[in-house]
This record gives sequence, C-alpha cells and structure tokens, in this order.
Amino acid sequence: MSTKPLLDSGTAIAVKTAAFPGLGILKDIRKNKLLYLMLVPIILFFGLFHYVPMYGALIAFKDFSPRLGILGSPWAGFEHFKTFFEGIYFWRTLKNTILISLYDLIFGFPAPIILALLLNEVKKTVFKRSIQTITYMPHFVSLVVVCGMIKEFTGSSGLVNDLIAFLGGERLSLLLEAQFFRTIYVSSGVWQHIGWGTIIYLAALAGIDTEQYEAAKIDGAGRWKQMFHITLPGIMPTIVILLILEMGRMLNVGTEKIILLYNPTIYDTADVISSYVYRMGLQEFNYSFSSAVGLFNSAINFTLVIGSNWLSRKLNDTSLW
Repeated sequence: MSTKPLLDSGTAIAVKTAAFPGLGILKDIRKNKLLYLMLVPIILFFGLFHYVPMYGALIAFKDFSPRLGILGSPWAGFEHFKTFFEGIYFWRTLKNTILISLYDLIFGFPAPIILALLLNEVKKTVFKRSIQTITYMPHFVSLVVVCGMIKEFTGSSGLVNDLIAFLGGERLSLLLEAQFFRTIYVSSGVWQHIGWGTIIYLAALAGIDTEQYEAAKIDGAGRWKQMFHITLPGIMPTIVILLILEMGRMLNVGTEKIILLYNPTIYDTADVISSYVYRMGLQEFNYSFSSAVGLFNSAINFTLVIGSNWLSRKLNDTSLW
C-alpha cells in the first residue's frame, strides 16, 4: 500500500518558516546576497554616525568636563533642562522655531505638489523638461552660495530693493529688519527646493493608471475633476508619507542657513533652538547645556513623528509602520 506524505515540500517549508522566522530571513539573505551586500554601507553609516553618537547624549545629564570625560564627569540630573525651561530665551527660541517650521510647512510643503500637478498637465516635452531643469538647479547650489546671494539681493542696493524703489518704496537692508527674516527664510527655501521636491511626486503621478483618465473623459469629467478625483487620490499615499517625515523634521529648522543669515539685531525673530544650541555649545563651550537643549528638541521631533504616524493610520490607513 503506497503512502503519501501529509505535507508536500512547499507546505512543509512554509510551516517550518512560520515556526522559525529566522530560517526565512536566512534563506532570503542567501537568495539575494548582492542586494543585502549593498545595504552594508548604509547600515554602517547610520550605525557609526547616528546610533553610536547617542552615547554622548549622557552629557545632557552631567556637568561635562573634557578632562574628566563622559563617565568621569559628575551627574547633574535634569538641572540643565530646568535651566533652559526657566531661562529668558526658552519661549523666544521655541516660538521662533515653531513659527518658522509652520510657515515652511504651510508654504513649502504644498509647493512641489502644485508644481508637479502643473507639469503633469504640460504636453510639450521640451517645455516641460526645460521647466524641470530650471527648477532643479537651485537645489544643487551650495548653501553658502545661496545665502551669499540672499544677502546680496536683500541688501540696501540689492535687486529686491531696486524693485521696491522702482515701486516707490524705501530702500532697507532687509536682513537687518527682524520682521522680514521669516519671509526671506521661507521664500528662499521654497525657491531652492521646489524643483527637487517634484521628483517624487512626478514619479507617483507616472504610476497612476491612464485608463482611469480615459474612463473619466468618457463620463464627461474635465481636467479639474480628473485632478481632484483621480490625480490627487492617486498620489495621496506619497503625500502622507512625506508629510509624516516632514513632521519629524519640524523643529530641526535649517541650522546652517539661519546661522549664515542671522545677526544679533534680528535674534527676536531669527533665533531658533538649533542656532541657540550652536551658540551655547560651540561658542560658549557649555556642552552639557547645549546637549540638554538638543535632546529636548529631538524628543519633541520624535513625539511628532509617532503622533502624526498614528493619526495618519487612523484616518486613511497610510503610515510608515
């Protein structure tokens, strides 16, 4: 009498993999060795430059002395955090950071989406590629050069003031006027990154099934209705994921750009948490205090990512994890 195995080979492997998940991972590594090998430099980069330095966050809770080292320095507990929260610059730096981040989110985040939607409607390939090239170029210009251009353009004899004078206004050195800093910072950021930001959205637009547009045309839908009912829903998962990532960087306002542009006369509107950390840590050598401020900033960013991811998962089932 012939006997049949209770499970065929494929089912047996599936059962074994389910019981021992590590076997499936090892099998996948053996099957895709080259792909995993390509991950090694990335893992090493993040491990060495992002996770190993976390050990240094201990100095936020110590009175750090370079002579004594991290472990040898005496404990201070939450004293540096308390000093920051009770200090005269806490509310100023927090308010400036939140306002600049919000303005950047309100004006900077939708700009690449709008440009991508506009480019998607352009049918002439030469014109479309020309616009893409022109808008991409500022992203590759060095930040130091960009800030130098901003200073030249906003100076009392710069291009912006020439336009203001032509319209009958008064010439001003705009970067010496506190009320103009946020506008200059946000608008220059939109100009610099709008083209680069469209790349992901154009790729998402290319993945939308063209048959949906053809069916919409047959039903009598115009371009506006096609955009609101096909295009935007088609790229919405991409928008949500990028928005969650943007929320994680909200309080990390561009430190380098602010340091290159601001000056003591406009600290009231330009000084943010990251620039305050720079001054306290590298200019005044108060390493423990600056680390405490930076750790507070990172904790808020982490909370924003977790919260926005949870909210997105609840509202539209799209999330990072």
